[in-house]
Amino acid sequence: MRHDKAVLVIELARRMAASAEGLTLDEMAHELRVGRRTAERMRDAVILLFPSVEEVSDPPTKRWRIRGGLSAFEQAPTATELLELSKAAQGLRTAGEAGRAAALEGLERKLKSAMRSTTLNRLAPDLEALVRAETIAVQAGPRPNADEAMLAAIRGAVLAQSPLGFTYSRPGAEARRRSVAPCGVMFGRANYLVAADRDSGRVQTFRLDRMSAVEALAGFAPPPPEFDLSVFASQSFGIYQDEIEDVVLRVSPEGAAEARGWRWHPTQTLEDQADGSVIVRFRASGMRELAWHLFTWGEQVKILAPQRLKAVMAGELAAAQRALDSAS
Repeated sequence: MRHDKAVLVIELARRMAASAEGLTLDEMAHELRVGRRTAERMRDAVILLFPSVEEVSDPPTKRWRIRGGLSAFEQAPTATELLELSKAAQGLRTAGEAGRAAALEGLERKLKSAMRSTTLNRLAPDLEALVRAETIAVQAGPRPNADEAMLAAIRGAVLAQSPLGFTYSRPGAEARRRSVAPCGVMFGRANYLVAADRDSGRVQTFRLDRMSAVEALAGFAPPPPEFDLSVFASQSFGIYQDEIEDVVLRVSPEGAAEARGWRWHPTQTLEDQADGSVIVRFRASGMRELAWHLFTWGEQVKILAPQRLKAVMAGELAAAQRALDSAS
């Protein structure tokens, strides 16, 4: 028990050193999942152990932070933490995201270079064994593409709230020069720029692999007021944004166990049925991507609503059948 408390005190010190504005007592309690009284005792222990703790007035409350960071002793990563960082970089590189992989690999090198040689030597055998014992399964699908220069231009425009210019090429259409207000980037099966039309304010998505000659332009082009990228992304089943609808699916008893552990959508609810099946409900757009996903469930999923999802699924089935017939 004493060991556990010591670990929590060190973890609190790390969080206080990682926060520029500092943490309130309520934030300490929330982040460490303890009660307020326990958070107070832990804060007092951190103040005792780290004289550089500062108290910051933030009416109607107070914050505490550690300026100047912590020493290498308190900050040494574990073998598991280094492993997960290495795997994340490996996963990005395998998926074709060389620029993002390089950023994580650079962070890994900086962490290791800041560690004491004795600590690094102690961790090296465990880290090497874990790297050999774990890998990432490669799944079929499009290879996202976003070079470092393009991401740097987009991120620079987002930070400066300046217009972003680029040439956009759609299959079968003439390339068109665009100027938009960048809102952010969504990474997934394909990577997309989320941006607002500078005249109408309508938010759209643009595939990064179809963009070229990307550059930040002069001027001021902030995202629409109250725009939230996380909320925007959660409205769709995948990437494509269209009308938001109520989706109701029935998963057969054979697939119910898997469905209960499946993350369908942030708004999902699950209802167990008397026959062992499960009713899945959520609100989303992107019926085409949802139809593609439902193919993987075969006969285990029945679409109850909306009617448009049934129509989209029927259309995709008909297209697949035509492709199959033409190949025979």
